[in-house]
Amino acid sequence: MTTKEKILQLLDATDREGIDEVMDWLKGSGYFTAPASTNFHGNYEGGLADHSLNVYTAAMRLRATALSLNPSLEELLTEDSVAIATLLHDVCKADIYKEVTKKRQNSFGRWEEYNGYTVDYSNFPLGHGEKSVIILLRLGLDMTDAEIAAIRWHMTAWDLPFQSMEAKGNLNTARDKYPLCSLLQLADGFASSLMEDTVVL
Repeated sequence: MTTKEKILQLLDATDREGIDEVMDWLKGSGYFTAPASTNFHGNYEGGLADHSLNVYTAAMRLRATALSLNPSLEELLTEDSVAIATLLHDVCKADIYKEVTKKRQNSFGRWEEYNGYTVDYSNFPLGHGEKSVIILLRLGLDMTDAEIAAIRWHMTAWDLPFQSMEAKGNLNTARDKYPLCSLLQLADGFASSLMEDTVVL
């Protein structure tokens, strides 16, 4: 089964209102062909989908560990919420990457061209997590407050406006109120740092 097929199967299994519209959008938006970044983890065609599936896989393993230590978390970390939050946390990246020709010096000091990516936020210029949430809500996905907060704050402090005490307070409150926030943050970092490579172009 391909990454695309696995993701669509997992999303379909949530049976969530609006999930069919989300899956149709994913197929036409570039989600399955976009890289996950320009120079870091998953910086290749299809890297975004691979990363999303890796985050789901890590989150489900972390969820199992969390439930073994604290069974009362089960109703707060449902399988469908984990699938929604992990597989869709980066839909904001589906349309921002553009293929470009870049230049770099090789080991001999000579300039050479290579194919890479750049980002263009002009289509829908919003922040990272909130853009994903807004896209999903516009598509009609029925989301819980925990899913919205987890996706919005999955970048943790990396996505805080400079010196914003209000944003810092909101991040901390969301993490305290919704265990799904911490699970997604951990799984995202685990996948990008320990499961994925950077392709040297």
